[in-house]
Amino acid sequence: SNMTREHSEFSTLLPQNLGQIIDGWIHDDMPSFDVGGMVVGDSQKQAKLLMKSSGVLAGVPFVDTVFTRLGCKVEWQDDVAKEGKAQQLAEGQKLHLATVTGPAHLILRGERTALNTLSRCSGVATLSRKAKSKADEVEWKGWVAGTRKTTPGFRVVEKYGLLVGGVATHRLDLSQMVMLKDNHVWACGSITKAVQLARKASGFSQKIEVECQSLEEACEAAEAGADIVMLDNFEPEKLKADAKVFKERFPHVLVEASGGITVDTMAGYLSEHVDVVSQGSLTQGYPALDFSLKIVH
Repeated sequence: SNMTREHSEFSTLLPQNLGQIIDGWIHDDMPSFDVGGMVVGDSQKQAKLLMKSSGVLAGVPFVDTVFTRLGCKVEWQDDVAKEGKAQQLAEGQKLHLATVTGPAHLILRGERTALNTLSRCSGVATLSRKAKSKADEVEWKGWVAGTRKTTPGFRVVEKYGLLVGGVATHRLDLSQMVMLKDNHVWACGSITKAVQLARKASGFSQKIEVECQSLEEACEAAEAGADIVMLDNFEPEKLKADAKVFKERFPHVLVEASGGITVDTMAGYLSEHVDVVSQGSLTQGYPALDFSLKIVH
């Protein structure tokens, strides 16, 4: 719909196989007979999509795709349903976002899949927006980022939610950027060896990041040609001190802070010498927002 194009700058990013992914989800919810669907029949109905809790709306293209796959039509309330808009709802308020039109049994077949996706995507975006505003409050210039700690099979939605919320996705998967973690280094023998081997395969087209447990390891990684070092599980004060020393020696290598950082503790890790702060909690343990779909009768 035009609405999606107008308000969601990220919707055109979504992969070609999104329809098939969503078909799989619908099949997961209806592996055989749907007796409830038979009971309502196939007469044309309208249903209102309602937002029932405050937060950032995210996931419009997924809702569109669910219902398009089922042959239903979604019309969004352009003035209200803006992807990425933070909505403040009063207690008990219900915001009418869209109207779904189609055969009753098909609206209900897509209902739960559409709502589950929208509530989770909006949950990720809401928490991400909160993290981003904490960084903005102290005028920090770096990147707030997610991680690869996403729900298997649901990555596309959670990574998209991060973007709508205003933070960086981090690498999307194992094929995007090279991340050499402690296990890689132990299995390979040394940081230097691991970085050199990685560089051979990735050439000039992929960045290499190394997870480091100390300033010494970070310096070894940078000497070997790493583009990014992750200072993993550092205490905030130690992190800031080591990042400063590291940046004096390697100003062009990015420093990422990671490991148990949450929206509440994040501010302690921000400094001019830290370029990225990543948080697994943004896609793991985010609260879902509340939406519902009601047939007009």
